[in-house]
Amino acid sequence: MQQVFYKYQGTGNDFVMIDNRQQTFNKQDTKRIAFLCDRRFGIGADGLILLENHPDLDFKMVYYNADGNESSMCGNGGRCLVAFAKHLGVITENAVFEAIDGLHHAVVDGDIIRLQMQDVNTIEKHSKHVFLNTGSPHHVQFEEQIEDFDIKTKGATIRYGEPYNEAGSNVNFVKKISNQIFAVRTYERGVEDETLSCGTGVTAVALAMHALNETDKNLITLQVQGGELQVSFDVENGIYKNVWLIGPATFVYKGSI
Repeated sequence: MQQVFYKYQGTGNDFVMIDNRQQTFNKQDTKRIAFLCDRRFGIGADGLILLENHPDLDFKMVYYNADGNESSMCGNGGRCLVAFAKHLGVITENAVFEAIDGLHHAVVDGDIIRLQMQDVNTIEKHSKHVFLNTGSPHHVQFEEQIEDFDIKTKGATIRYGEPYNEAGSNVNFVKKISNQIFAVRTYERGVEDETLSCGTGVTAVALAMHALNETDKNLITLQVQGGELQVSFDVENGIYKNVWLIGPATFVYKGSI
């Protein structure tokens, strides 16, 4: 069976997009999903995303990691799906959609997609790292240099180690550039490798840096391997609210396989 797909990327975090409003895609076939994401034998992507109808909202997001399993929230994937929804004529400049972690608002401004993330009320500060959930679980730690750094080996060790074990966590390595700018490299579970960008990851880093008093800004620039993203937020009584992930989401190509 021929499958029509669209390829989108957000700062190098790339996704296979499928219009599943007619419910024609077999969501139980994890092997096929993994095949479509395979960079050697399939299309190649960090994840696969289905756009589906929702009875009350603009659409529903269903996200799968590259290993074929349905996963937690993906920030860059959400931003790319908003761009895809606009391409399909589902939305114009604003969107409200449902993802696995709840409702999300989004605003389209040309190639820039602003995605509202969930509130964060718990940030665990440990001696050498910070842990928080921004729709997906994230381990955040400083490194003196991240340019020549074995992200895959170090990330996998943390991802599968205590206290995360098999459930795992995404792992972010951070270098402070200035009071408002941080460089980030991320190991993503489900991809089991470094990705060029991670939306929930940079969101986690921005909030963690503020919680650690590494910045007093509420608009943070995150330099990732695939470009730059920004995260803005408000803080009320230790709760991070009105959190927005901001950056480009770009159509790459359409095809069938």
